[in-house]
Amino acid sequence: MKMATGPQSNRALVRGAQQGLEQLKFEAASEIGVHYPDGYGGDVPSRLNGAVGGHMVRKLIQLAEQQLAGGARGSR
Repeated sequence: MKMATGPQSNRALVRGAQQGLEQLKFEAASEIGVHYPDGYGGDVPSRLNGAVGGHMVRKLIQLAEQQLAGGARGSR
């Protein structure tokens, strides 16, 4: 497997998903006790921002697993 090379972009791959990802970020931050005053996270330490990102990934994996399990049950 080849690793990606070149400049990386931090953009949603699916059009229209950006708003949902932003909402997920704030939900995940709230769940672990991180608060972004006025929606700005520049004053939040990188360790806490990393924790928010990790929590987002866990939530996205859980959502994907639920969708896959639901899809597997529906196809039988």
